Amino acid sequence: MQKRLWRPLVWLAVLGGAASVAAQQPAPQAPSALQVWNWDTVKHNFEMNNTTMLAGMLNIDELKAEEITSFLRPNPQLSLTVDGTQIAPNHGEWRPFAGTFESPGVSYLFERRNKRHLRLEVARQGTAIGVAQQADIERNLLFNLRDAFVGILQAKAVLRVAQDNLDYWDKVLKISRDRYQAGDIAQIDLDRLELQRLQYESDLQAALVNLRTTKINLLALLDDRRPVDSFDVDGPYDFSEDLLSLDDYRKDALDARPDLRAAVLSVQQAETSYKLAEANGSTDPTVSAWYTHNASTNNPLATHTLGVSVSVPLRIFDRNQGEKLRTKIDINRNQKLRQGVETQVYSDVDSAYAIVNSNIELLKPYKRQYLDQAVRVRDTVFFSYQHGGASLLDFLSAESDYRTVQLNYVNLVGAYLTAAAQMNLAVGREVVP
Repeated sequence: MQKRLWRPLVWLAVLGGAASVAAQQPAPQAPSALQVWNWDTVKHNFEMNNTTMLAGMLNIDELKAEEITSFLRPNPQLSLTVDGTQIAPNHGEWRPFAGTFESPGVSYLFERRNKRHLRLEVARQGTAIGVAQQADIERNLLFNLRDAFVGILQAKAVLRVAQDNLDYWDKVLKISRDRYQAGDIAQIDLDRLELQRLQYESDLQAALVNLRTTKINLLALLDDRRPVDSFDVDGPYDFSEDLLSLDDYRKDALDARPDLRAAVLSVQQAETSYKLAEANGSTDPTVSAWYTHNASTNNPLATHTLGVSVSVPLRIFDRNQGEKLRTKIDINRNQKLRQGVETQVYSDVDSAYAIVNSNIELLKPYKRQYLDQAVRVRDTVFFSYQHGGASLLDFLSAESDYRTVQLNYVNLVGAYLTAAAQMNLAVGREVVP
């Protein structure tokens, strides 16, 4: 009777333990969802992960550390003199330390003409130049990043056009096969239509490869090793007709370009370096003080003495003439470089403006009439071809024109977005969205 009662209890315990173990096991993870990034997300990941950007930030930290070094005071000098020790017996009595005297001393160099503050100012101006140069590096890298981002959007747009063309042609083939079965068209016409599908298949495969390649390029800029298929980008793929005047972009560039700011700061640093060279040509006195314990003095009450001295170098030959001349020439050199950078800024803005404006003028008629006309001509010729009013050659020509217009428009939008990024690069900040 007891055995019959224990067996059900044992089975219940086993089943309960198995259920508990199964509950403790983690559930299978679902595959990670596709991450879609907009431009702000891509830019944030770039600033956080790009090794060139991170290395540049460390360089700025090094420049700030040099500011500490430049403002340090000279170290005092500690000296110890021991003299008067006997090296031979005196009247048969060996007393080697009887006449020894010790003289510890300390000296300090006093810098004149504000040398420390001038060194600090030069170092701070060097840090400001480094910050501007880092911003200029970021400006160029962001253009490369934006170009890669636009490249993905363009590749996706071309892929959509290729897929739409293939889908449309498959519908044409279905209708043409039905017409062939009904005896409405000849075998040769159907063969030519089916051979034309190879072009659209080729376009689709080329678009797929191009999209994958542009994604790889973007991940390389982000220093990201995730699989290409695990992410995508999204953003507006269109153009804007709003464009400011050229003078407005020129003024913005003069205020925003970091390389021009670095050139201006370099002139200021050269002027400060010249002041420092002038100051380094002055004399700096060294003040010394010492204490002497003289055990062999004739006066037993005067064994302790103090001394002070001032040492002033005579700047007869070396008055820092070479450094003064070099820093004075360096001022003129940096002024010439600043003028060259300013000229380059105007050239960059003018070129970018011309390209953007040209792309806008080309895109306007496409959006106003060419896209609709291409669709209307293709559909009209296809309808006429179906009813015997147009030849197969006319239909193939209309379809080819439609494909060309669509691809030209997509590529022109990509060229406009690249030119807009070029304009932002030329100005130094985002002025064309």
